[in-house]
Amino acid sequence: MFDNRPFESVEQMNAHMISQWNKKVKPNDEVVILGDFSYEKGEKTNEILKALNGRLYLVTGNHDFFVDDPDFDKNRFVWIKPYAEMKDNGRKVVLSHYPIFTYNGQFRVNEKGEYTTYMLYGHVHNSYDEMVTHRFIRELSETKRYYNNSPEKIAYPCQMINCFCMYSDYTPLSLDEWIVLDTDRRAKIDRGEIIIEWYVCDQKIKQKDRGYDHGYKRSGNS
Repeated sequence: MFDNRPFESVEQMNAHMISQWNKKVKPNDEVVILGDFSYEKGEKTNEILKALNGRLYLVTGNHDFFVDDPDFDKNRFVWIKPYAEMKDNGRKVVLSHYPIFTYNGQFRVNEKGEYTTYMLYGHVHNSYDEMVTHRFIRELSETKRYYNNSPEKIAYPCQMINCFCMYSDYTPLSLDEWIVLDTDRRAKIDRGEIIIEWYVCDQKIKQKDRGYDHGYKRSGNS
């Protein structure tokens, strides 16, 4: 199975993911899905969506072909878009299936001087592309430079979060929960404690990072 997921079948995986989802998500919670929700056609996708709690939003991915199926019921989603920006407890959240390396609002701060924009993405799974993304995030966050007539060079954070479902054990998380999980995961990568695995033609490839070598649940709406 893709990503070496620990299931005997797609049906078993779907059942587990629906269970994990509904343990976390209440009927009035708002959940944004960051693309590649289903490989199924419209009718089967409708069945899966009916089993899920929450008010749903879809940021489309490159495999969401069901969206164009005439049998698909788009009314299950509040909206369907390729890109979105939302507010979450005073923070700006940029939402895209694909990682955006220079995202809107990246350098904005609040009255406390805190950077309040986050870029949430999917697409790259736990792959080599995610390792490359991690390197970019670290390098940008550690590089000091002048910006907006600042009197001295400053290192600006790059607050990109990969919301890959396996990272959260197939459970939708709030922004605060994703921040904690992502911070811990990236620290482990920097310490060389995480092995990245991906599969090409059923052949497993492993690579261990040593430093640079190698459904986001919206808050405040329960």
